[in-house]
Amino acid sequence: MDAQIMLAALRARLAGTTAHLEGGRHVGAVPPLDLYQVHARPRDGREWPWHPDRVPDQLPVPQAWGWLFMPDGRVVLVIDPTEPLATLPGGTVEPADASPEAALVREATEEAQLTLAPGKIERLGWVYDATGDVYGGIGECARLRLAAPITAVGPSATDPASGRQFARLLAAPEQAAALLGWGDQGYQQAAQAARLAHERWGIPPAAPSPITELPAEGIAR
Repeated sequence: MDAQIMLAALRARLAGTTAHLEGGRHVGAVPPLDLYQVHARPRDGREWPWHPDRVPDQLPVPQAWGWLFMPDGRVVLVIDPTEPLATLPGGTVEPADASPEAALVREATEEAQLTLAPGKIERLGWVYDATGDVYGGIGECARLRLAAPITAVGPSATDPASGRQFARLLAAPEQAAALLGWGDQGYQQAAQAARLAHERWGIPPAAPSPITELPAEGIAR
């Protein structure tokens, strides 16, 4: 029971809320992080350098993940039910994708049923991967990070690529960085993404607040 209480307290701290427990169980509605058993841990590559600039021409870009903003300044996180770690929408740039931006549009639709604003996908920067082991040992490559405003949300559905249905959560960028487990570079990305969203699209900065589930569907203003 002590372990359950400690885990609930940690999740409450990450979510910006308070855990109300009785006998190790939540009183009332179970908060999203507990409902989906989300855990945070330091990720591989957290010490890799973050480069807030253009990807060098000689580096391939096998991955594109996005800081995707709702009108209130919060971003979407997706939770894989088979390994409940928070990730940004996005993934591998496939041969059929015309660009990393196209890959992000595809992945946002498939994983999280999100529609992104046409022509408003911005490159934030990239993380240097010296080996590319996860992509078959391709060698030096750049893991690209992008940002975009969300214009529509569809009902949660099964991802056709994985056959899994991802949970979709909303968090302030700073909270997202804590859950992603990327260390300092994650917080740098979050701050840069929030600044870009405010300057380019007028999206207000979001202060930490209780993490919630993404509404089932709707149109972003």
